[in-house]
Amino acid sequence: MTGELSRVLSKRDVFVLALGAMIGWGWIVQTGYFIDQSGVTGAISAFVLGGFMVTVVSLIYGELASAMPFVGGEHVYSMRALGPAGSFACTWAIIFGYISVVAFEAVALPSALAYIVPGFNVFELWTVAGQPVYGTWVATGVIGSVVITYLNYRGVRPAAQFQAILALVITLSGLTLLLGALFNGTSPSSPPLAGAGIGGVFTVAIMTPFMFVGFDVIPQAAGEADVSPKLLGGLIGLSVACAAAFYIAVIWAAGQVATGATLVESSLPAATAMEIAFDSVTIGRIMALAGLAGILTSWNGFVLGASRAIYAMADSNMLPERLATIHDDHDTPSTAIVLVGGLAALAPLFGEQMLVWVVNAGGLGMVTAWLLVVVSFLVLRYRDPDFDRPFKLPAGYAVGALGLLLTVFFVGLYLPGSPSALAWPYEWAMVGGWCLLGVVLLAVAGGLPTRTEAKAHLSAQQLED
Repeated sequence: MTGELSRVLSKRDVFVLALGAMIGWGWIVQTGYFIDQSGVTGAISAFVLGGFMVTVVSLIYGELASAMPFVGGEHVYSMRALGPAGSFACTWAIIFGYISVVAFEAVALPSALAYIVPGFNVFELWTVAGQPVYGTWVATGVIGSVVITYLNYRGVRPAAQFQAILALVITLSGLTLLLGALFNGTSPSSPPLAGAGIGGVFTVAIMTPFMFVGFDVIPQAAGEADVSPKLLGGLIGLSVACAAAFYIAVIWAAGQVATGATLVESSLPAATAMEIAFDSVTIGRIMALAGLAGILTSWNGFVLGASRAIYAMADSNMLPERLATIHDDHDTPSTAIVLVGGLAALAPLFGEQMLVWVVNAGGLGMVTAWLLVVVSFLVLRYRDPDFDRPFKLPAGYAVGALGLLLTVFFVGLYLPGSPSALAWPYEWAMVGGWCLLGVVLLAVAGGLPTRTEAKAHLSAQQLED
């Protein structure tokens, strides 16, 4: 391993990295599906439920991040609380969630261009789950992967500045849609919960972790943040609150100008809603361009988050040592970044259907990791009550118990027997394949470190800080 990570991120950088990661592209492409599945009321209810769960979890993250502001986030917390096995399961699960977002964006980029550019879909290669895969899609996804990977390879500071500009564009586009709905909305009739009942709410609810994931990019990049530990913890909760308000406002606004049945027929429902709200195809196209900014912010944020988590695992001897390489000139985990970019470049080969698969399968990885973080929080509260926690939650055990209940409930939503369970074979195949890859890489790295080796690693990290 060469070089070292540098603390160069300001509080603004940290906040926009998380917010931009959360309010990326999902709302542009999935709003119609949300409303069609459960109606405006049901979709908002699902996001309130998901947002509440994520808010509780984010506050728990805030306390842990303030106490252990080191690169790797979940990896550090779970290592200290649960030991090497628990840490491996937790960190590998969150990396799956992050890479699922990166893969989503690699498919969403050509999807957006297909909406904007007439005749974009050419050179049909094959079909996946009945959906054609076009050469232009594959080429666009690969080129996008190369660009975002290179940006992150060159340094965390340029990546953060890029994030700030695009996050502003996304926020303004969402506010424009809200204003259009307020002044031009017709409140189209929609049956309560779209006639789907509570099952429709849960169908949308299992997608909310994927929409909210991004706040935990802050703990991943904590080792590069020039921010006080207490403020770092507070920024995590603030970013989730802002993202929740944004999603709920967009769902309400889209539902005021069109029915779910109308929106779900569009490849970019938010752009269609904007077009209807202002009775202008041009404004709809502009919203689609803003959607491109959303793709890039999520893509950028999760390449950063996934690469830092991979680096932390490799630095703890849980993944091959080469993945812990730090670039001498750019101070970035260069090999880990290239790995994440390479995996993203594979996603367009599976076509547009990949969008749904990665949202659902990746969501299971995220909530599994959040569950283990909550368990880590409770273990550390019990075992290390005097540990310095600059951002300390009042009624910590009660908050932890609530977080545990919520995360267990959400994990259950993905499992067989639930009305919103993952689909066989594609979604479960993604989960199984990721688990198998983790086992193989762990074996290549020489197996799990001992508890003594794990504790030595944490001590060394704190001394270096």
